[in-house]
Amino acid sequence: MRRNNNNNNNRPFKKRHPQQHHQHHSRPQMPQEAYQEPDLTLLMEKTLKDLIDIAKEVDIHQPSKLRKHDLALRIFQAEEAKANTRKGILEIMPEGYGFLRVNGYFPSSDDVYISQAQIKRFKLQTGHTLVGQIRPAKEGEKYASMVKIDSANGLEPEKIQYLKPFDSLIPIYPEGHINLETPRHDLSMRIMDIFSPIGKGQRGLIVSPPKAGKTTLLKGIAHAIAENHPEIVLIALLIDERPEEVTDFERSVKGEVVASTFDRLPEHHTRITELVLEKAKRLVEVGRDVVILVDSITRMSRAYNLIIPPSGRTLSGGLDPNAMHSPKRFFGAARNMEHGGSLTILATALVDTGSRMDEVIFEEFKGTGNMELRLDRKLAERRLFPAIDIKLSGTRKEELLLGTDVLRKEHLLRRMLSNADTVEATEFILERFKKSKTNDEFLQTIVDDNMSVL
Repeated sequence: MRRNNNNNNNRPFKKRHPQQHHQHHSRPQMPQEAYQEPDLTLLMEKTLKDLIDIAKEVDIHQPSKLRKHDLALRIFQAEEAKANTRKGILEIMPEGYGFLRVNGYFPSSDDVYISQAQIKRFKLQTGHTLVGQIRPAKEGEKYASMVKIDSANGLEPEKIQYLKPFDSLIPIYPEGHINLETPRHDLSMRIMDIFSPIGKGQRGLIVSPPKAGKTTLLKGIAHAIAENHPEIVLIALLIDERPEEVTDFERSVKGEVVASTFDRLPEHHTRITELVLEKAKRLVEVGRDVVILVDSITRMSRAYNLIIPPSGRTLSGGLDPNAMHSPKRFFGAARNMEHGGSLTILATALVDTGSRMDEVIFEEFKGTGNMELRLDRKLAERRLFPAIDIKLSGTRKEELLLGTDVLRKEHLLRRMLSNADTVEATEFILERFKKSKTNDEFLQTIVDDNMSVL
C-alpha cells in the first residue's frame, strides 16, 4: 500500500525501488511514489515533538504519555504493520494461482502473488477484493507473496465459501427506484426519472447516434447516483475511448473509472471488461448494490469480434456470431436479486455511425434490456438538449418503480404527446420542465392546466 505523505521530513523511511513489470499495461502507468520502509534508527534521531506528530498520524493513543524510546518503538511497529498490508483485486490465472492487482485492474510490479493453496482453502474467485499481510519478494522472486488474508470483500475469508454464487441467486424485476433528480436541476435526469426510470437491477440501453450527448448523459447519471445513493458502488467502464474523455470522467465522476483507450489492443479491452464484471458479481454476492456505466457496448463487441477465433460464419458487416456471446453475458448479468444485492448496467449502443457492423450489434442487443433511452439525431442537430426521444424511451415494469400518482400522471402525459412528432413533443416537454423546479411541480402543472393537445 503506497503512502501519500504530506510531511516527508517527518517520515523516517528508506526507499525501495519498483520491480520490473510482468505484463503489458492497458494504460500507461503513471510514475509511482517510491515505497518507503520504516526505520527504527531514524525514528530515534527524531525529537520527541516530531515523534508525537508522527504518532498522531498513525493513530497511536495518547503518545505524549510514552517515553521517547517506547514511542519510537510503537511508531515503528504501527508503520511496519501498515507497510506489510496490501489491498487489491484478485485475478486468478489459468494455472490456478493468482495475483492481487494493487494498482487498479492492470498488472504492475507491485502486484502480490496469491498461492493456489490459499485460493482453494477459502474458495476465492476472480474479482474478490482482498486485504492481507504480505512477505516482501526474496532474491530471485519478482513479486511479494500474501502470507495471511485478513478479509475478502469486507468479510472474514472463512465466510466467503458459504456465500451463494452469483449464478445461483434468484433474479427478480428491478425494484428500489434510483432517484436521479438533484438540486442541480439537470433536465436530462429529471426527464429520465419520469419517462425511463431506473431501478436497482436495471438492464438499460442508451441508444445514441454520434454527437447526441451520450457521454454527458452518462456523467449526469454518475453524478446523480453519487449524490442521491452513496450506498451504491459506482463503476464507469470506458472501452475504446479517447484519452481526454477518460481524464474528464476521472476528474468529474465520484466513483471508480476503469478505462482502456482506443490506442490499446482489443485484448486489453476485453480483459478489463471481464475483471470489472467479476468484481461486480462478488460485490452482489455479499449483498451490495452495484451500478456499471458502460461506454460503449458497441465498441466492447467490436473488441471481442477481433480476438475470437473465426467460426466460419459471418453476419452482415463482418461480425462473427460468436463475438456476441461475451458482451451478451456481460449485459445479461444485470439483475436484481431476491434476497438482497443487485447489479445495474446502463450501456450506450451506437447507431447511425455509417457502419453496418454497429447496426447489427445494436440489433443483437435490441430487446435484451428492460429499459431503453433513445437519443435523437434530429433533436441534436436542432441543438435541443437533452436530445431524448421521449416517445421511444421507456422502462418495462415501471409500475414497480414509480408511485401510483406519478405513474398516472406520466401515462396522461404520454397520451397528450402521442399525436405530436418527436421535435414538437421534446420542445413542449423541455419548455414545461424549465418552468418548474421539481418533477412533482412539473407533473402537477400538467394536470392543473388540463392540456389535451399541444
